[in-house]
Amino acid sequence: MLSTLPRLIGHRGAKESAPENTLASIREAAHQGARWVEVDVMLTRDHRPVLIHDDTLDRTTTGTGAVPLLDLAELQALDAGTWFDPRFVGEPVPTLEQAVALIGELGLGLNLEIKPYPGQEEITGEVALATLRPLWPAGRPLLLSSFEVPCLEVAQRLWPEIPRGYLLWEPPADWAAIADRVGAATLNVDQSRQTAESVAAYRATGRPVLTYTVNDAARARELFGWGVAAVFTDAPGRLAAELGAELAGEAPQGPDPR
Repeated sequence: MLSTLPRLIGHRGAKESAPENTLASIREAAHQGARWVEVDVMLTRDHRPVLIHDDTLDRTTTGTGAVPLLDLAELQALDAGTWFDPRFVGEPVPTLEQAVALIGELGLGLNLEIKPYPGQEEITGEVALATLRPLWPAGRPLLLSSFEVPCLEVAQRLWPEIPRGYLLWEPPADWAAIADRVGAATLNVDQSRQTAESVAAYRATGRPVLTYTVNDAARARELFGWGVAAVFTDAPGRLAAELGAELAGEAPQGPDPR
């Protein structure tokens, strides 16, 4: 159940202040006061779940090429921090296990985005959930999300009691039917495409609406005014300070639509 959500969720940790999807970024999000973080999971060649957003290594590591062309040992030998700032030299691409251990130590909730390399939708969902399930403490907040419907179907089949978030960028015409079919508990949508009318249409399904990625306080206020429940932000500490305590707290939600 998602009875409450924080207003602000750290996007890939706190990626304005630390290299995204790293342990350093998760620590920074907690340091800034975030109560939840969102991270992305993908598989290596030897089917180990790791935190990385892009299909390729080029932008956020010292490696090049597609993520699933490397085994875990090869991937973790890369530097995933120097590109962001020399202070983070040697920061590795973390495994899902390492991230979950740290998230547990910090007492954070988690939105795990299942972000498969193209063609690996089902196996990525299966491996990520098989890895996460025995490690995740009962009762700690968890949301499993994906743009990929097969990933949500895997989550629905293998771990049905955990809420699922349907990620949308350009919504298909039948988005509401898909959300019903996969038992989506939330709709996670691109903030830049939203209007008061679009948010109202999403909320009319009875689901909380979460928007990504919001780093401007005025835009966050506007979205909250339209009824958005929570925003993903690269700067949870800065945005919380700019918004004030009344918007940085928890947002009551309606019943879980599952």
